[in-house]
Amino acid sequence: MEDYLFHGNLVASNRILYTPSQFAKSSLIHLQEVGSLQATRQHTSSRQGLGSYLFFLIESGSGSLSYEGKTYALSAGDCVFIDCRKPYSHTTSKELWKLDWVHFQGTNMENIYQKYIERGGAPLFHADNPKHYLDLIDNIYGIASSDDYLRDMKIYEQLTKLLTLLMEESWNPENMPENTAGKKKSLQDIKAYLETNYVQKLTLDDLSARFYINKYYLTRIFKEQYGSTITGYILELRITRAKHLLRFTEMPIDDIASAVGIGDSNYFSRIFRKIEGTTPHNYRKLWSQL
Repeated sequence: MEDYLFHGNLVASNRILYTPSQFAKSSLIHLQEVGSLQATRQHTSSRQGLGSYLFFLIESGSGSLSYEGKTYALSAGDCVFIDCRKPYSHTTSKELWKLDWVHFQGTNMENIYQKYIERGGAPLFHADNPKHYLDLIDNIYGIASSDDYLRDMKIYEQLTKLLTLLMEESWNPENMPENTAGKKKSLQDIKAYLETNYVQKLTLDDLSARFYINKYYLTRIFKEQYGSTITGYILELRITRAKHLLRFTEMPIDDIASAVGIGDSNYFSRIFRKIEGTTPHNYRKLWSQL
C-alpha cells in the first residue's frame, strides 16, 4: 500500500496503490488503486490488457472516453464503469477535469460485470446522486490508508456497496430502448403475479397469454432482470413457503408439499434436499430447536 500526493506535468493527485492480502486476492473483490486527481494540462491516458475494473466519477470539468469503438462525452456528474482488459482511453478537455476513481478486481468480477451489462448497464451514465459514489470512494480511501487489520474485509464491504449501487442504476431509461420502462413495469407485474399465485400450476404459455408477451422473450428478460428463470423463481417461492410451514406449524410433510403446489411428496423431498442440502424432516428438526 502506498499513499501519496503526486504532482506531475499533467495531474495533481491523491492516490493509494493498494496491495491486498493473498486471502483477499483469492476470495474477495479487492482494491488495486483508489484516489482523486485534478488535471493541470490537457492530456490523454490510454491502457489495454489491464486485469482490473475501473469506476470513476467526474466531479468537475469535462472530457471524453473511448471504449469498445465508441467515444463518449463526459461532464460533471457522469460515471464510467468499464472492464480494463479492453482497450480504453480518456481525455480531459480544455475545461480540465477533477475526477475520483477506484480500480478493483475479484475472481467473480467477470460474471458481475456481465450481469451489469445484461441489466442494461452502460460504460457511461449520469449519476442520480453523485454524492453516494463519492462517499463510497472516500470510505474506501480512508480504510485503505488505515492500519485496520480487517481493512480487506471492510474494503470488500464498500466495493460490494458500490457494485450494488451500480446494479440499481444500471437499468437506465436514457440508455435503453424507448420501451424499457414498459418492459420493466410488465416484469414487475409478472413477478407480483407469481408471488400471489405460485401455488397454482403456472406455465410459460399461461403467463404469455395473460400478459400478452412472447414466452421466449419473457424467459430471457426475466432472467436478465431477476437473475433467475421463471421456473426457478416459482420453485424458490414454494421452498421458502415450505420452510415457513416446517418451522412454524405441525402440518405433515405430505400436506406441506400440497400446500406449496407440489403434489408429489417424494418429488418435494428430492427438490427440497437439492436446494437446502437436507431433507424436510431434518430441516424441521434442526430449525425447531431455534
